[in-house]
Amino acid sequence: MSVGPLSQVHISVGDVDRSVEFYRDVLQIPFLFRVPGQPMAFFQSGDVRLYLGVPETPDFAGRVTLYFRVDDLDAEHARLSGRGVEFLDGPHLVHRDEVTELWMAFFRDPDGNNLALTSERPPTRVG
Repeated sequence: MSVGPLSQVHISVGDVDRSVEFYRDVLQIPFLFRVPGQPMAFFQSGDVRLYLGVPETPDFAGRVTLYFRVDDLDAEHARLSGRGVEFLDGPHLVHRDEVTELWMAFFRDPDGNNLALTSERPPTRVG
């Protein structure tokens, strides 16, 4: 027996309203719900639920790095740049083998959590 697939990720935030605007309106990740009276908001990213919340205790505070798969990295990079997202770098090649190339571009959310767009492409034929 082993653990099952990842179902939810907690993202520590300082201001839930500001984070909801960023994840919902800028990144356009489907918003699920807020918990009334609690600093919590939930989003659906593929099969994984994202839980944005103000940590109840320092033991649950932390930073994450989330990698969001996109079909067209250049187009999504341009779309988010147009919405005010400041990227730490442009789309760049991370790994290449005979089957695929892995490309990424990194940025941060309003609380400084590292986020990345990732895309796999057919390998570029060199020479």
